[in-house]
Amino acid sequence: NELHTAEVYMQACKLVGVVPVSYFIRNLDSPTMTLTYHGLGPLGCRALAIALTDTHINTLELADNSIQAEGAKYIMETLRANFTIQHLDLSNNHLKSTGAEYVAKMLLDSISLKSVKLSNGFIDDDAKHFADALSLNARIKQLDLSHNEFCGKGGEYLGQLLNNEGLEVLDLSWNHLRMKGAVAFCAGLKVNMMLKHLDLSWNGFGNEGALAMGEALKFNNTLVHLNLSNNRLTNEGVSMLCRGLEFNDTLRVLMLQLAYNSLTVEGALALINVVKNTPKTALEEINICNVLVNENFVHLLEVTRQERPGLDVQYGGVGGFIAKKPPKRVDPMKIIQDYLDQRKLRLWDFFRNIDKDGIMRVSVSDFRKAVQQSSIPLDRYQIEELIQRLDRDRTGIVDY
Repeated sequence: NELHTAEVYMQACKLVGVVPVSYFIRNLDSPTMTLTYHGLGPLGCRALAIALTDTHINTLELADNSIQAEGAKYIMETLRANFTIQHLDLSNNHLKSTGAEYVAKMLLDSISLKSVKLSNGFIDDDAKHFADALSLNARIKQLDLSHNEFCGKGGEYLGQLLNNEGLEVLDLSWNHLRMKGAVAFCAGLKVNMMLKHLDLSWNGFGNEGALAMGEALKFNNTLVHLNLSNNRLTNEGVSMLCRGLEFNDTLRVLMLQLAYNSLTVEGALALINVVKNTPKTALEEINICNVLVNENFVHLLEVTRQERPGLDVQYGGVGGFIAKKPPKRVDPMKIIQDYLDQRKLRLWDFFRNIDKDGIMRVSVSDFRKAVQQSSIPLDRYQIEELIQRLDRDRTGIVDY
């Protein structure tokens, strides 16, 4: 079958007058076809489309190939006949509005597609095509519309897009959903019953958007992961968001990394208070890793963790000392080393007591518990500093 496909492809290249992509021929037996940056252009895409009609590829990556609207049309036609391609990446291909219409037809007609990436600088009116198509196709589970230019009207169409009954993951980061656009989108989120993972980072939601999102979270009961990082929120915006979180019992992960110091300890405390005072909340991970907190915050976090030991809050560190001169910092790792040296123990022995399975790794919460229960003279700030250093990549695991 691969031989047959290779022949068809070579003939098609000859027919349209392009040089065959040898990578395509060499990898015909692979389920994933990565043709990013291959300079296909519309005609190269046409030859490819002819060959793709009868293949077993399930992932097709065509980002950065300048296939333009014409190329999108060929891919659309192929997907009417190909039932194996489930994941498609058409990002950065200068598709423009005509291309958006072809993509929408593809989204509407495709039987096999489950995830599509469409970062293309699309404008407001293009969003309407996608919303219309997805109102009738519930098979698509993941949609990436990041790095487009959706604004006010686009937010309305995207809100309508949420009427879809299949979509579970939506990436709208790096758009222009501000004020009107943000409010209209959140109105759609309020009634959506499928979406689990939503990325709205880098949109400029502002406090008005945060208020609308808070309202949506009062009613939405499916969203599990929400990224609102870099959205020009202030403490006031975060407190509006918190009003919605008080009624929400499904959201588990909230990302709120805010540049330009717009969020301070006040907003951070509001977030922890919501978790502390809302018995039914599902929040278990809050990322505010640009925010410098104070000792009150660390204390409140510790009290809250007694009720919810799994709570993971990533913050920027403890700043904001009230004293003129901050106290001299002692390296927490050195304190542990001195403690072990005095008792003629190795670090290895300390870890082995926590790591019952002997896999050389322990969870952050087990590590925290073990250090607290030991007689190592570390205060809670030093323990948090230590954890932030040992788990730099925020994996939730300390690997020793």
